[in-house]
Amino acid sequence: MAKDQFLNHTDMKDAILRHLMMTLGKLPDTAQLYDWRMATSFAVRDRIMERWFAATRATYEKDAKRVYYLSMEFLIGRLLEDAIVNLRLEDLVRSALHALGQDYRDVLEDEPDAALGNGGLGRLAACFMESMSTLGVPAFGYGIRYEHGLFRQSFDGGRQVERPETWLQQQHPWEFERPEARFRIGFGGDVSETGSRAEWTPAEGVFAEAYDTPVVGWQGRWANTLRLWSARAEDPFDLNRFNHGDFAGAAEGEALARTISRVLYPDDTTGQGRELRLKQEYFFTAASLRDILRRFDTQHDDLRALPSRIAIQLNDTHPAIAGPELVRILHDERGLEFDEAVVIARGCLSYTNHTLLPEALESWPEDLFGRLLPRHLTLIDRIDAAHAAANPSRAVSARGDHQVKMGELSFMMAHKVNGVSALHTELMKSTVFANLHGLHPDRIVNQTNGVTPRRWLLSCNPRLAALITDTIGDAWVGDLERLADLEPHVGDAGFREGYEAAKHANKADLANWLKSDAGVDVDPAMMFDVQIKRLHEYKRQHLNILETIALWQAMRADPGADWTPRLKIFAGKAAPGYFFAKDIIRLINDVAAVINTDPQTAHLLKVVFLPNYNVTMAERLIPASDLSEQISTAGKEASGTGNMKFALNGALTIGTLDGANVEIREKVGPENFFLFGMTADQVDGRRAVHDHAALAIADSPELAAALEAVRNGTFSPDEPDRYHGIAGNVSGPDYFLVASDFADYWRAQRAVDAAFAAPRTWAHMAALNTARSGWFSSDRTIRGYSADIWGAQSLLSDE
Repeated sequence: MAKDQFLNHTDMKDAILRHLMMTLGKLPDTAQLYDWRMATSFAVRDRIMERWFAATRATYEKDAKRVYYLSMEFLIGRLLEDAIVNLRLEDLVRSALHALGQDYRDVLEDEPDAALGNGGLGRLAACFMESMSTLGVPAFGYGIRYEHGLFRQSFDGGRQVERPETWLQQQHPWEFERPEARFRIGFGGDVSETGSRAEWTPAEGVFAEAYDTPVVGWQGRWANTLRLWSARAEDPFDLNRFNHGDFAGAAEGEALARTISRVLYPDDTTGQGRELRLKQEYFFTAASLRDILRRFDTQHDDLRALPSRIAIQLNDTHPAIAGPELVRILHDERGLEFDEAVVIARGCLSYTNHTLLPEALESWPEDLFGRLLPRHLTLIDRIDAAHAAANPSRAVSARGDHQVKMGELSFMMAHKVNGVSALHTELMKSTVFANLHGLHPDRIVNQTNGVTPRRWLLSCNPRLAALITDTIGDAWVGDLERLADLEPHVGDAGFREGYEAAKHANKADLANWLKSDAGVDVDPAMMFDVQIKRLHEYKRQHLNILETIALWQAMRADPGADWTPRLKIFAGKAAPGYFFAKDIIRLINDVAAVINTDPQTAHLLKVVFLPNYNVTMAERLIPASDLSEQISTAGKEASGTGNMKFALNGALTIGTLDGANVEIREKVGPENFFLFGMTADQVDGRRAVHDHAALAIADSPELAAALEAVRNGTFSPDEPDRYHGIAGNVSGPDYFLVASDFADYWRAQRAVDAAFAAPRTWAHMAALNTARSGWFSSDRTIRGYSADIWGAQSLLSDE
């Protein structure tokens, strides 16, 4: 699409120096690492710009259908290396920086992670944006430009402490402020009705201001846009109050407005927190829809053409208000009849469900919703009534128990609803959306998640990537299913030795980092056993730590046995108001403090919980991992993407038949996957058994002993009853069936020990995981969305 701008490292060096002096105002002899990183970022960004402009021009010229991906999270991580890799500039940038006396890795690692997400939802959105650019699908991502992200996690006495992220204290070199894209977003106020239409006069409002980040695809052939909204006050400063000495009050309007875009997922255990969350969701959704329609209006004057020109994907229920908001604009502001407005809106909207937990399908108290969005509540009633009239046998509604139910609303207003793994999609049909699926049997489709191989193999694991390329060529980077060509080589001694050497070197790097950053001294020969996820009971980090305690107890009871040495690595954040999950974090840290200082077992078992898990940490941990813990209660994890990243990088999985684990096991082969636990059907049956937890504990002496250690204060001698809540929960009611799955988990872990003790066997299994993981590319997923949901086409000639 664009000619190369840098033919050699001298051109790149000159570009870096130009930005250092002309953009940053620094001379080389006084520049700091920050300055070199910023100058390098601007020089690389220059390379993206013409491609970005060309992609935009091509989309307008061909009047192509655009995809609009609405998500509360975009966990994009660091962008400099991502851009360098996708533009194939590694050698040029490395040599240019070397010529300037700068270390390439130091410059890359100076960049802070963009604090725009928390977990799999946001990382998936980031992978999708990169894949849409790689495939040349015209797209915009829409979200919120959070000033402080979720939070920066640290530990104090083992307890999680939350502090604000500060990533925007430095200039963000990848974004462009767009003052022309500015919309007033209102809340509250009055509604005056005229016939079937109404005029909403909000009582308060904020401005949504746009910031654009280009997202470049593989080989730089296409670039799409991530547009993030920042909230600003209508009247940011009250000079009269200031002149009367009320200095804080003078800036109150700006401070209150900016709360909307300060923090991801504010604690909703308070009324103020819930109100802020609803404001956030409407704020970014309404701004995005106005922007979408503004762009549509530049080329079209018939609103009935909307579904043929735009596809709006709702990533979970957070942007579910898009349905009634789009109907409001089309009906109240643009004059279409209500029924036609609903049909057009539905033709544009599709919805991705990410949870089977009923409590995670958002709902809002009617009084809160009506107070903030009075017109929308009326429209939801009309949408719901129309749906009821068309489906008189239905048993669900978008309103009930004084709640507005966003999951049901999303389903009613979407022309397609997709699950994110084969199992999850089938369970959606039989559980959370069973009645709606019966009424609309063609609406639910599956699109199993995927991950971008550019970041999650080529960039984060260069040793393994180089081995793969040396073996089968580099076409796999743009077509991950080419990894299947590795399989004939897996049995070759030379390939296996290279594979083992790459893993060992990655583990040695991680061991050095753990010693310097976490103060934990580990032997790279140990099995690196990793669980990195946000904390939730269904993800069962407490099952993992209970098995760790049981293993430690077994090692102490028989220290001379042939134990397989292990390093247990945990990372992940608990929501500020999720106290049970925060107790699990503290328990893991307390267990680590005891086990890591036990002279009998310290050479056999170590435990570490790494603070402030983010994309950069995942890029460090995953290539060095031997075992991937995917141990959620069957039927609760929608898909997962961490499981795919681990398998792609040659970590074997210990897991349940949950989410995409099912498809991973099918692809890599059951003999290369350590399965344990009940199926989703068995889970339902087990819960019906009276005292199921007590029965399981009675049948497992290992679990009984581990729970007793938790209960009696072995890991909290200064406060023996600290973890009575966790022990009591596992002993009953144990909704997530930790006790009932423990014995089989213990069995599977001993099978893991035996396999790891045979290095050639383990390496063979790990290499097959890599060779057979090509299907789990987000490129494949985006092709599926484009064909089955969006009706969008690539504008690249070879796609």
